[in-house]
Amino acid sequence: MSLSESLNARRVVSMSSRKQARLAFVSALILLLACGVAASVTVVRFLHADTWVSHSYDVQLTLGDLQSALSVVARTRTSYLNSGDQSVLAPYDATKSQAHQILAHIRDLTRDNPVQQALCAQLEDNVLRRLELQDAAIEMRKSGPLDEATQLRLSRENVAASAEFMDAVQKMDSEEERLLGQRKQLSGNLFQSALFIVLAMFALAILLLWIHFRLLSTELAQRERAEENSRRLSVRVLQFQDEERRKFSRELHDSLGQLLALAKMHTAVLRDKNPQDELLKEIDELLTQSVTETRTISHLLHPPLLDEVGLASAARWYVEGFAKRSGIELTTDIPDEPGRPPRPTELVLFRVLQESLTNIHRHSKSLRAEVSLHSSPSNVILQVRDYGKGIPREMLRNFLSAGTGVGVGLAGMRERVREQGGRFDIHSDKTGTTITVTMPAVAPKDAGSEIASAASAD
Repeated sequence: MSLSESLNARRVVSMSSRKQARLAFVSALILLLACGVAASVTVVRFLHADTWVSHSYDVQLTLGDLQSALSVVARTRTSYLNSGDQSVLAPYDATKSQAHQILAHIRDLTRDNPVQQALCAQLEDNVLRRLELQDAAIEMRKSGPLDEATQLRLSRENVAASAEFMDAVQKMDSEEERLLGQRKQLSGNLFQSALFIVLAMFALAILLLWIHFRLLSTELAQRERAEENSRRLSVRVLQFQDEERRKFSRELHDSLGQLLALAKMHTAVLRDKNPQDELLKEIDELLTQSVTETRTISHLLHPPLLDEVGLASAARWYVEGFAKRSGIELTTDIPDEPGRPPRPTELVLFRVLQESLTNIHRHSKSLRAEVSLHSSPSNVILQVRDYGKGIPREMLRNFLSAGTGVGVGLAGMRERVREQGGRFDIHSDKTGTTITVTMPAVAPKDAGSEIASAASAD
C-alpha cells in the first residue's frame, strides 16, 4: 500500500469512527428524550392515581364524620327526652348544621361518580328524615312528658331510619373500597412502570457511556497508531535521506572530484608549457576552487571521517569548519574516547550537531557557542549551547507538549533520537538555548537501527 493510500485509509477509518460516535450521541439524545417524556407522563399519571387514592380515603373519612355527627344528635335528643333539661340541647343545632355541611361535602366529593351520587341522594334523604324525627321528638317533649306509646313509636321510626342510614353508608363505603382497590392497583402499576423506566434510563445511560468510551478508545488508539506510523515514517525518510546524502557524497568524491582533479593536473601541464597564458592561470584557479568546493560539499553531505575514525574526529572537523564559515566563536570539549558507539548512534549525534549549529547561525544570533561530547560505558552525551535570544516561551511549550510550532529541524532531531532509544532535552530562555542529547552506548535492535546500520555498512 502506498503512502497516499495509507493516509486515505486512515482518514476513512477516522471519518467512520466520527460518524459512529455522532450516531451514538444522537441516538442517546433521542432515547433519553423519549425515556424522559415517558417517565414524565408515568409520574404525572402516578401522582393523579395517588390523588384518587387519597380521594377515596377522604370519602370514607367524611362518611365516618357524618356518622359521628348523627350519633351526637341522637345522644343529645335521648338525653333531652329522658331529662327534659333544655341545657343539654346546646350542641344540638351546631351538630345539625355540621351534618348538613358534611352532606354537602360528600356530594361534592362524589360528583364525578354517578353510582355514588345516587347513593348520596339516598343518604341525604335518610339523614334529613332522621333529623326531622329528632326535631319532632324534641318538640313533642317540650310540650310535656311523652307517653310510652309515643316513645315506642319514635324509637321504632328512629331505628328504621338508622338501619336505612347504615345501609346507605355501607353501600357507599363498599363502592369506595372497590374504587380504592382499583386505584391502588393502578397506582402500584404506575409506580412499577416509573421505576422500570428510571432503571431503563440508568441502564441505557451506562450502555451509551460504555459505547462512547469504546468509540473514544478506538479513536485514540487509531490516532496513536497514526502518530506512531507518521513518526516512524518521518524517521525512515530521514534515514533514507542520510543514505542518499552518503551516496551523493561518494559520487561527488569518487567521480566529479576525481574528474576535476584530473582536469587540474592537465591544466597544470599546460601552464608549465605556457607560463604566460593568463587564461590557463584563471582556469587553474577555478578548478582549484571547484575541487575545494566539491570536497567541502561532499564532506558536509556525509563526512568520511565519521565512518573511518568515528564521531569525535568528525565532530571536531565539522565544528572547526563551521566556525570558519560562520564567524561564530565555538568552544569545544570533545575528548578522544577509547571506544566508539554504534554507527547509527554516531550518525544521529552528528546530524543533531549539524542541525543545532545551523539553527544557532540562522536563528539565535549568538556570537559564541559551546559543544561538548562525552561518553560512558552506558551513555553518550552531546550538548550544544548558545547565548542568543532563545526560543519564545509559547513556541517552546507547543514543541514540548505536541512537537509542533518550531519547524522540522528540532522535530526531526527529536524523532531521530527517540528512534534510537535516546533522550532529547531542550532548555531555552532569554540567555540562550541548550540542547542535550543522551544516547545509549548500545543501539536498540529495531527496524530503524537495522536500516541505518545497513546504510552505514554499504
